Amino acid sequence: MTAMNSVLLSKPDLFSFKECLWFLDRNYDECLHHIDRNNNGISKAILLNDAEYVFSVSDSDKDLLVNIEHGKTGKKNIDMLSAYVREWFDMDRDLKLFYELLRQHKKLRYMATDFAGLRLMGIADLYETLCWCIIGQQINLSFAYKLKRRLVETYGMQIKTKESSYFIFPTPETLAQVSEEALRGLQFSRQKADYIIYISKVFSEGNMSKKKLLTLKTTEERKATLISLKGIGVWTANYALMKTLRDPDCIPYGDIGLLNALSGHGLIKDRKDTRSIEKLFGKFEGWKSYLVFYLWRSLAVPSFQTK
Repeated sequence: MTAMNSVLLSKPDLFSFKECLWFLDRNYDECLHHIDRNNNGISKAILLNDAEYVFSVSDSDKDLLVNIEHGKTGKKNIDMLSAYVREWFDMDRDLKLFYELLRQHKKLRYMATDFAGLRLMGIADLYETLCWCIIGQQINLSFAYKLKRRLVETYGMQIKTKESSYFIFPTPETLAQVSEEALRGLQFSRQKADYIIYISKVFSEGNMSKKKLLTLKTTEERKATLISLKGIGVWTANYALMKTLRDPDCIPYGDIGLLNALSGHGLIKDRKDTRSIEKLFGKFEGWKSYLVFYLWRSLAVPSFQTK
């Protein structure tokens, strides 16, 4: 049933809004969406076709309720937002095979029950994804969120509604014009500032985009194209392909969280045990990105080391 400003999206099998919401609400200083814990929902501001929207998503029995809180209403616009939400929550993927593979693994089978319905939450904007990776390089996650908030609140677009104030991540055109000194004033390192401005210019000049990357046929071509950009390494390329292009077989090698999860589950002898890592992921062909995501999820379970 579709109204002028809302729609119900049927939840697929093996889908948990609660698990997905947990991932989006991990007590960090997130500035690009608002969690409504009382009503089990989330709201967010985005640009679609250069138009501003604030929308909310809430759990409604067998469906998700998507509602336009600010912006153009009508069937065309609510359909666009529906597509955005389905992509954001990865709702069109059938997880049955992944869960079968998990259940076949002695040390990981618990995930099919404990994390049942968790979807690989995406970031639709490739530019935002790359900037986020640059921001987070070589610093702890808590400080990375603080830097992100400073950047967004200083240079992003703000939308005020009756209920709250929302921000949209800055455009590449905006950050391409920012000086290194200005970013340094927000506590960005000189290198991070340089990389952010460089990436912004690459995108604003049309030399890189999600659309361009999707024209490349193979994962390796896409990965090589991203790595050719200054400030983008193997980890960032894999992360971007996993989170934005939804590549099913990307492993952010060297990721500390991933290595800690593998070690905690007794799946590797040490952090250089690449043979064991390759052997494990070889059993999850077509689902490597999902396995990475679930291993990250396991880090929040105090007793995961004893599974």
